[in-house]
Amino acid sequence: LEKDAEVPAAKQTLSKKEKKQQLNEAQQKHISQMKQLRSKHNINASGTDMPDPITDFSQLVTEYKVHERLVSKLLQQGYTEPTPIQMQIWPLMLRGREILASAPTGSGKTAAFLLPMIHQLKSPRALGFRALVVSPTRELAEQTYRECSVLCEDTGLKVHLIDKVDKVISKFGPGSSQKFDILITTPNRLVFILMAEETMINLSNIEWLIVDECDRLFEGGKRGFKGQLSTIYMACSGLKVKRALFSATQSQNLHNWCRDNLSDLAHVNVGPRNTASQDVEQELVFCGDESGKIHALRNIFRKGYEPPCLVFVQTKERARQLFYELMHDGVMVDAIHADRTQKQRETCVQAFRAKKIWVLICTELMSRGIDFKGVNLVINYDFPPSKVSYIHRIGRTGRAQQKGKAVTFWTLQDQRLLQSISQTISKSGSSVPEWMKQLRRLAPEEKRVKQQKRDRGFVSEGAKFTKHEQEKRKKHQLSKKLTQLRLTGEGSSEKSEMLKAKLYKVIDNQKKTQENEIKQLDRKDERKKRKREKKDAKNPKKNFKKKKTE
Repeated sequence: LEKDAEVPAAKQTLSKKEKKQQLNEAQQKHISQMKQLRSKHNINASGTDMPDPITDFSQLVTEYKVHERLVSKLLQQGYTEPTPIQMQIWPLMLRGREILASAPTGSGKTAAFLLPMIHQLKSPRALGFRALVVSPTRELAEQTYRECSVLCEDTGLKVHLIDKVDKVISKFGPGSSQKFDILITTPNRLVFILMAEETMINLSNIEWLIVDECDRLFEGGKRGFKGQLSTIYMACSGLKVKRALFSATQSQNLHNWCRDNLSDLAHVNVGPRNTASQDVEQELVFCGDESGKIHALRNIFRKGYEPPCLVFVQTKERARQLFYELMHDGVMVDAIHADRTQKQRETCVQAFRAKKIWVLICTELMSRGIDFKGVNLVINYDFPPSKVSYIHRIGRTGRAQQKGKAVTFWTLQDQRLLQSISQTISKSGSSVPEWMKQLRRLAPEEKRVKQQKRDRGFVSEGAKFTKHEQEKRKKHQLSKKLTQLRLTGEGSSEKSEMLKAKLYKVIDNQKKTQENEIKQLDRKDERKKRKREKKDAKNPKKNFKKKKTE
């Protein structure tokens, strides 16, 4: 009995150092297990105090006190286990961390930010909007609205999508009795409302600002929404506001902005950065020229394919042309682009979802975030203008761990972009010919010079133009602007007169330049003539012989 009593006594006599060592060993083992788990699912996470990934839906209920009803709604959407992006995003957002996240298309990003957002809002309050989701297109905003509405059932939370600006005053104005908790919108519509003289929407109580497809929204220029997003960012002035940004691709500029402007930032990246989904079988098809593309497309349809199918083109004019070509072939086809009304676009999308349309022709409008269930084939009829565009286009298939196929047509004119796209295909596991891997990437200066020659028609060597070419270039640009003003009728008469004055000045300068060049040539000829005369004066005999022979 004495020996048995000694055993527990021995256990209790562990020193503090030994206890600490045991604890450290357990911690190190746990850290190692989490590293292996992240590595298994291709999760790259950086930031301070990174929580463990969630591997089962039950952890949401037991560890984070998420309501079972909300989890069951998610299971009804077809999820059997958390996707890699959800595994890491849920614990981060449930702890109130600000996030920049990137994951392949179709990886469950929408559910990744909706579930913790809805859980933290808990129940409706008379404070106005407390969560804002910004999407680059109306179609993506509508899709997010549908998914959010399903998850918010039985919670009492009200979700609103801004579809018509004229209804905003009656719904959200000071005299309105309706209260909404979650707002889903595009940046243009929201900025229009925020900039109105009469304040219609108050965003000072926003707790979560979610930016979906943030790489597109942070672009500058005509295609981007960087200016609008800064206005929205400033309007969400509450002290409690947290920001989360999601996309399939990321630029270094976006990453730098988040690092400088978000506090306690957690950066989550699933899979290699800016790569295509490995669930999509990718193929490049050489068509020679434009006429070869329609033959290649008809050949795919003739051999047989499993609908539905998305066909991407570069412009709305190209979409119309291809639509008429395929319609005459008897294909169940429709086209969606920016010129179609909102109602036409909605009808078109619904028909495609219901499989009444087998082939949908679309522009870049539909390449971002839109989730069509069961798209089996994506055809890039026109070559994507960039690697980012390619990744988003083919991301319409192979979603939610389903397999898909993407075929990209290319011609001789697309050779300059072939290297980056073939590299993207190779990285995602699909095969490309060996010679494509050896293609040389153009240096930035070489790209710039070639672009100048292609755009303006000048064939001067190097990046510099002669004075005459510079004047010609200015004249071309001003003439183009004037023509656009006359055709569109935009701009004031003062602007038109100002452009005319500039154009006349350029024409005068061009004439002066030409006159100076002629004078310089005349002087050159005169100098040559005088030089020859001096030479002849020194050798009169030689000159006499020349005249005699003549």
